[in-house]
Amino acid sequence: EPASAWAVDLGYGAEPLTTLEMAARLRRLNPTLPVLGVELDPVRVAAALPYADAHTAFRLGGFNLPLEGSAGASARLVRAFNVLRQYDETAVADAWWRLGQSVLPGGLLIEGTSDPLGRVWVANVLRRTLDDAQPWRAEALVFSTNFRTGFDPAQFQPVLPKNLIHRMLPGEWIDDFFARWKKAAMTTSPQQTWGVRPWFVAAGEALRAEGAPVDVTRWWLRHGYLIVTLGR
Repeated sequence: EPASAWAVDLGYGAEPLTTLEMAARLRRLNPTLPVLGVELDPVRVAAALPYADAHTAFRLGGFNLPLEGSAGASARLVRAFNVLRQYDETAVADAWWRLGQSVLPGGLLIEGTSDPLGRVWVANVLRRTLDDAQPWRAEALVFSTNFRTGFDPAQFQPVLPKNLIHRMLPGEWIDDFFARWKKAAMTTSPQQTWGVRPWFVAAGEALRAEGAPVDVTRWWLRHGYLIVTLGR
């Protein structure tokens, strides 16, 4: 039932900070949204349980999401950060497929990698299709920074998602994208005079001017999000 579908934070870590932050933000839109934190480590689940409430739960599990509790339980959103980085690239497709079996059509999987402090991150944004065999359609690749480490496209390479981090090779689209982004950053580097944020915005706009499928909505760029649209 869509109205009772979960928003899931998979692999929240030693403390459930990301789950609680996600719940707080999403409940500005839906005050009764059910939010589930999932961890493989029973110690971490036990440590998070004191933070559970009527709409927030913490459970032991993995890619086969533990959504038991109601018939046909499902998720509308799955956030999975720094989960697949510890797996081989060959495991990505299976992990995505398993997650897809629990997500409603039209739901989202946001799967990516961040630096240890969350200052920079890169995430796949995948939309659930109607096809259980091929459950995901790539919708976007999002690069995010809080500007506390300056700006250099190269700083995003170490936090590429697992499906891309080993694809920085000649002939791969992600390698070509970074080459174009670095060129755009160099071309617009005089904007540094006004600060890192205006430079980031200008580089994104220059990328778009060169034909890259970048969303140049000013709000996204000014807040440190470079969104590359995919599959359209």
